[in-house]
Amino acid sequence: MNFETVIVGALETNCYLVYCPETHECAVVDPGAEAEKIFPLIAEKGLHPIVILNTHGHVDHIGANKDIKDRFNIPLSIHPSDSAMLESVHLLELGFLLGAKASPSADNFLKDGDKIKIGKSFLRVIHTPGHTPDSICLIIGNKILTGDTLFVGECGRTDLPGGNSGTLYDSLFGKIIKLDDDLEVYPGHDYGEKPDSTLEYEKKHNYVLKQRSKEEFLRFMRE
Repeated sequence: MNFETVIVGALETNCYLVYCPETHECAVVDPGAEAEKIFPLIAEKGLHPIVILNTHGHVDHIGANKDIKDRFNIPLSIHPSDSAMLESVHLLELGFLLGAKASPSADNFLKDGDKIKIGKSFLRVIHTPGHTPDSICLIIGNKILTGDTLFVGECGRTDLPGGNSGTLYDSLFGKIIKLDDDLEVYPGHDYGEKPDSTLEYEKKHNYVLKQRSKEEFLRFMRE
């Protein structure tokens, strides 16, 4: 699987175009805004979008769902517990500031362990709640798209509605930290000293992942 990154919106969200190099079938992951920046790259690469995937329901990750869906008539997938966020964008002043549009409803729901076929390859879903009630990450070969669960050098915040530090700890230390060291990390926003990283690097250098006990982590997240 190959992918391209398009940085969109005022919060500089990473929208990923994940595609099979043989069939050019493509998943559009987290189209947060500015569909007019996403469409040209799809055309330039000759891609054929077949699904929209949201790692979570925050406005900066879903703001161009409508435009992408309208253009390509493809299904939208998200974890069910985050799906209520999709249609609330029009109620949020922040959505207008970020150039976001109210999203269509989800067509399909994702759950832990699901495999999403893109051309001749698959994306695997990992359920990683905490930043939102039901965030997910996506594994593609030796890469992991971490949404806002894990950043380079940091982790996602939990002080927004639906966030939960205890649940995020369980996702980071119960799931993500146990994955293969050589997985390349591609987050929902670029933070830290590198735009991409590996889990091995994060385990050694990410100060959040050094808060080994749950008590230490919760105290850290409160500070």
